[in-house]
Amino acid sequence: MGFKVLIVEDSRTSREFIAAAVEAVPGIEAVTTSSGFEALRLLPRHRFDLIITDINMPDINGLELINFVKKNPNYRDTPLFIITTEGREQDRDRGMALGAAEYLVKPFQPASLEGLVRRYLKLA
Repeated sequence: MGFKVLIVEDSRTSREFIAAAVEAVPGIEAVTTSSGFEALRLLPRHRFDLIITDINMPDINGLELINFVKKNPNYRDTPLFIITTEGREQDRDRGMALGAAEYLVKPFQPASLEGLVRRYLKLA
């Protein structure tokens, strides 16, 4: 059985880097999108086991996306990670308060993301 991970990141380089780290874990398929708006279109069509989002994006930002996801009964219990350049404590606190399970600041080590993915999808 495979797992699907939704990656929402407007930077193509970051999106590809995150997808490569996630797909290094066997049995995981990364679905990527460059905007929060597109993510909202994908969510009803698929069953994602994990969602990873940036905060700063052009249309719907990551915090708005998290707010929507956590209010949706289909995704309320889905683990959600924030990966962002925003390293201030208040940004982290806000993301965690909205329901993020993890908050990683760029740049990060791919191995640390792989470990978190394994832990939350119970593959460790």
